[in-house]
Amino acid sequence: MQAFYADNFVLPLPQGHRFPMAKYRLLRDRLVNELPQVRMAQAPAATDGELALVHTPAYIDAITHGTLPAAAQREIGFPWSPGMAERARRSAGATVAAARVAMGPAGKPGEGIAANLAGGTHHSYAHKGGGFCVFNDAAVAARLMQAEWARLHRHERKPLQVTIIDLDVHQGNGTASIFAADASVFTLSLHGQKNFPFRKEASDLDVDLPDGCGDAAYLQALEHALDELERRFEPGLVLFLAGADPFEGDRLGRLSLSFDGLEARDRRVFDWAWQRRIPLAFSMAGGYGVNIDETVQVQVNTYRVALEYWKRWNP
Repeated sequence: MQAFYADNFVLPLPQGHRFPMAKYRLLRDRLVNELPQVRMAQAPAATDGELALVHTPAYIDAITHGTLPAAAQREIGFPWSPGMAERARRSAGATVAAARVAMGPAGKPGEGIAANLAGGTHHSYAHKGGGFCVFNDAAVAARLMQAEWARLHRHERKPLQVTIIDLDVHQGNGTASIFAADASVFTLSLHGQKNFPFRKEASDLDVDLPDGCGDAAYLQALEHALDELERRFEPGLVLFLAGADPFEGDRLGRLSLSFDGLEARDRRVFDWAWQRRIPLAFSMAGGYGVNIDETVQVQVNTYRVALEYWKRWNP
């Protein structure tokens, strides 16, 4: 199974910053040592043209050249630096590359499943970033896969339908805003009702969960959400944000899912896509464990489940 990383492009952060940058390298090390069937490749950088499918030229230019106002940097939560700009491009490029592997090259079948070791930057709007998110990787991948599909299927009137299944504990407000008027992309978000962002956008399907929500209630809510998705949309590609932050030990999550509950969540999403033979690209999204090793363990478990389904696609 192919996975793309960008942890070698380090975003310099002040001492004591609460974003757990080290988790990305820790995850890659664990996967290399424990799951050798996960093939690692350095993420390509998303180009200006690819980013412009989603983001405004002025915002792309400000990130590229370091002219982002201080207030905008504070909203993102990262100080600007060349490393920040490059890492943001690579994070978007990784989800694009994973989607291409999952769907396959022109006229050929894909691998069905591929991954971004980071990504899930769903608080980024077309014109601004927020909540540790610079460029919206899932949105860029969705739009680019639609453009590439359209070139191959010029006689098709209907565009590639894309579903973004966002299971980060925080609502994907930026993603919801970007696709608010786009019927070809279905945005589904399960998130903490009282958690960040406190001003939420309207996804195609939002499921608000109470603080302390545990495994059984979460999995029931997910099942109902997937049933609703089934009734309303027929995707040709799934982009899955497999956030680790619903975990009970997360500093920012406020939900109470166990390791087993999160593994069951992942298995349900991968199985839903597999049963319908829909290619799926996934990213790791949020994770802010009191113990960073627990966050990484949640993510390793996601890859173990993903490998099972990748093998079904590639017997």
